[in-house]
Amino acid sequence: MRLFCHPGAGEKRPPAPRAALPRPAVLWAPETVPHTNMAAREAGRRRRCVTAPRVTGPGGVPGSKMAAGGFGVSGGTTEEVAPPLQQCFMIPKKEINMVSDMAKWKRSQAYADYMGFILTLNEGVKGKKLTCEYKVSEPIEKLVALLNTLDRWIDETPPVDQPSRFGNKAFRTWYAKLDQEAEKLVATVIPKHLAAAAPEVAVYLKESVGNSTRIDYGTGHEAAFAAFLCCLCKIGVLRVDDQMAIVFKVFNRYLEVMRKLQKTYRMEPAGSQGVWGLDDFQFLPFIWGSSQLIDHPSLEPRHFVDEKVVNENHKDFMFLECILFITEMKTGPFAEHSNQLWNISAVPSWSKVNQGLIRMYKAECLEKFPVIQHFKFGSLLPIQPVTS
Repeated sequence: MRLFCHPGAGEKRPPAPRAALPRPAVLWAPETVPHTNMAAREAGRRRRCVTAPRVTGPGGVPGSKMAAGGFGVSGGTTEEVAPPLQQCFMIPKKEINMVSDMAKWKRSQAYADYMGFILTLNEGVKGKKLTCEYKVSEPIEKLVALLNTLDRWIDETPPVDQPSRFGNKAFRTWYAKLDQEAEKLVATVIPKHLAAAAPEVAVYLKESVGNSTRIDYGTGHEAAFAAFLCCLCKIGVLRVDDQMAIVFKVFNRYLEVMRKLQKTYRMEPAGSQGVWGLDDFQFLPFIWGSSQLIDHPSLEPRHFVDEKVVNENHKDFMFLECILFITEMKTGPFAEHSNQLWNISAVPSWSKVNQGLIRMYKAECLEKFPVIQHFKFGSLLPIQPVTS
């Protein structure tokens, strides 16, 4: 699917697509609180339960910290404690077993909530630099500490000597430690009264670092980490005012750890499309990174293929950090090893780049069976259809 087009010699740049994006599920709004009662919708399907406080938002709008797709409600004078709501949890499992199951995925609450989460953060970082000031809450600090632990384990698990150049088997030793400790790590992030959620949320953390059998990593694993963060939002650990820190502090640190994994254990790209893919490993930082650059006074899409511009600005913009990593890992002309990105450099504005990348992400990642067949569904990201 060609979502971007690079002009040939003497040709004018083609206009970017004007089609409006489908509206995602509304995760939350500044004036209201989400109010989907997930416990009622999922009754009888879950295994672990916990009682969580319900809240009343501004203007008396009822809501729940467990609400579908939403961030938890920030404390303040507008929050009133209401009768408790019982939330139950379950171990997520695969539901997409054949191509025909993809229709269930695209109609599911999980898809609506996931895309809503991605687009909400996309809007939240619009026009902001990585180095700008933003609130860093205690849960954000705990998530960074969790990722620092994963980073330290890499140092403690050096690659082994083996005949094969790629897929170092020491990754399996590293992954076995995560598999064993994941629930404990998640328990350090969530409050004690939500301890029952740890086994469900931990599954997404374990899925987010690559496959220990194939020793590969791709956009499906990246999506699992976004799902991990989405779940933390839905149980109220992460809140509305954590948006920028989620992307700039937590997700950016996650990228650093994943890049270290990829380089240390020479991980294979999972489902790579070669030069016709956007990137061998990541996608979301290009979406959020392009949003950062919208309305930038001097940097245009054509500038990201300029080595000097990248070197001078990569610490401020996630998109340019991705370009820098690609140029460090690959040799040869950029137009040859990263043809899709080269094409994107001809798009006239960052807003059109951002819109095109969102369409491309849906078409090439979220609507591809080889990627979504590994996604797992539970009580927080359910396979059930969206309910009005």
